[in-house]
Formats: sequence, C-alpha cells, structure tokens
Amino acid sequence: MSDTKKLAIIASKGTLDWAYPPFILASAAAAMDMDAMVFFTFYGLPLLKKDLDLKVTPVGNPAMPMKMPFGSKDFQNVNWSIPNLISGNMPGFDSMATMLMKETFKKKGVATIEELREMCIESGVRFVACQMTMEVFGFEKKDFIDGVEYAGAAMYLEHAAEADISLFI
Repeated sequence: MSDTKKLAIIASKGTLDWAYPPFILASAAAAMDMDAMVFFTFYGLPLLKKDLDLKVTPVGNPAMPMKMPFGSKDFQNVNWSIPNLISGNMPGFDSMATMLMKETFKKKGVATIEELREMCIESGVRFVACQMTMEVFGFEKKDFIDGVEYAGAAMYLEHAAEADISLFI
C-alpha cells in the first residue's frame, strides 16, 4: 500500500465562482505530493472546455459580497447587499458581477481559472470527464482540453474509496 495521500473531488458547478475551489484544492494537493483527481460532472463538465467563458451569478448566493466601484470615495469599499429579487431580475447584472469578480481577482493577484487548470495539469492532477454527462449534454472529446480522461461514476468511486479526502463541490 502506498503512503501517498489521495484527494478525490467532484466538480459539479461551472460558474466562475464555483470553478475556483476544485482547481485551487487540486493544485494545492499536487503541490503537497498528493494523488489528486477531479471528476467533472453535470454543470462542472464545461470547466474542461478549451475555451472558457465563465460567468458569476449572484442569484441563489445571498452571501456573495458585491463591492461596487461607484460613488464617492467614502462608498467605494462598502459591501452592498443586493437582494436576489433585484439581482435576478436586473438585466446585465450577471455580466456586471462577473466583471467585478474578475477585476477584483486580477487586482489581488489571483490566478485565472485557465492558469489554475494548467497548473493542475502540469502538476499531474487527473481530470476525468463524466461519460454519462457528456452523452446527456451532447459534448464530444474534441470540445475539451488535452489530457482529460473519460469514465463513469464507478471509476471515480474506485479512486474515492481509497482517498484520504473526498470533496463534492
């Protein structure tokens, strides 16, 4: 039996804010010499696409702080609480939230999803695309980046059964 610790992650969401956790955790695990695997299923599967166009949606996430860069200097660093009723019905709000998050991450020196994804690949993190989800949503292997494995839930469960850490994101 190997002394190498294992990490098993299920990535099930594909918005910009939900894309960060699996890539950050997997790259950190790889840096700690762990055997890391991310199983991309349902709405997380598009995170493997060659071209990413990820958005943020504050709807359903009332804890999401929105720093709005407008108004006087006194108000630029205030967290504005914007109710889901307003944010969900305001045209262009998702685009604005996406722009603000990307801008904030850039200012703070946070890597992009593409950079984190590449870091994972270079570090040996295994990316597995759920075969069933591919069939259900009509994805083809040509849609995804190189280095992706294709398998079903049983393959993920084999890895997870031996994992020291299993996460559902």
